Amino acid sequence: MTTIRVQRLGDKALLSQDELEQLLLLARQHEDIRVQLDEDDLPTVALMRFAEQGAAFDFWLDEAEDIYTLDDGEPL
Repeated sequence: MTTIRVQRLGDKALLSQDELEQLLLLARQHEDIRVQLDEDDLPTVALMRFAEQGAAFDFWLDEAEDIYTLDDGEPL
């Protein structure tokens, strides 16, 4: 059995180059495969979903990060 790790990004999927190569190897055992790679950067919406669904900004949920009060800074 082969395990492929994929992270979903809305209607897209994100996987490592090694995982992609493994998928292609398995698929080519059954039929010819043509791969079309889009080298563009992630679209803005996909990038926003990636940031939202990932855990990169979870530290903001920690109460220890809530260090400012309404008295901090200067009014605009």
